Amino acid sequence: MAELETSQIIATPYIDGKYVGVLDLWPLEAPEHNRIHPFYDNLKQGRWTTTKCKKCGNIDYPPGVACTNCWSDDLEWIDLPKTAKIVAVTEMAGPPTGFESPHIMAWLSFEKSHPLKHLLVRLVNCQLDDVKNGDEVQLVVFDVPAYPVEIKRDTRIQERVYYAFEPVKK
Repeated sequence: MAELETSQIIATPYIDGKYVGVLDLWPLEAPEHNRIHPFYDNLKQGRWTTTKCKKCGNIDYPPGVACTNCWSDDLEWIDLPKTAKIVAVTEMAGPPTGFESPHIMAWLSFEKSHPLKHLLVRLVNCQLDDVKNGDEVQLVVFDVPAYPVEIKRDTRIQERVYYAFEPVKK
């Protein structure tokens, strides 16, 4: 059996000096691996975005590469509002491997004008006792472990981010 090696890239799985993507729970964000990479590029700028069809006006979340209403691939990126209210909240008894406790999940409700009505999402920077139904939360973007991208014979380290929500500080 291969020995696990410590990576210079914190928390990214390596075995025998090779990156093991199947053990990595975060999305691959490079254009070479992900056709919705602009979503992650926008997150790096603090923007929460999705795709809107230029043909029929349908807004999809999560973003896609084709409209789920008319199947057009003529899409544009639009910004989403970054606040919501908690409808229900719970803590996972055992978070997935690689995730720290507490692993708090919330069912969020958005304003009527928001293209999303509800979303199940992770809450961070709080304890379960800190939040309750009706509390306002806001988008937060955080770094996740980078990963190596091999293009032809070159390898580059791809920085990554992801999002969650956190309580609005009053």
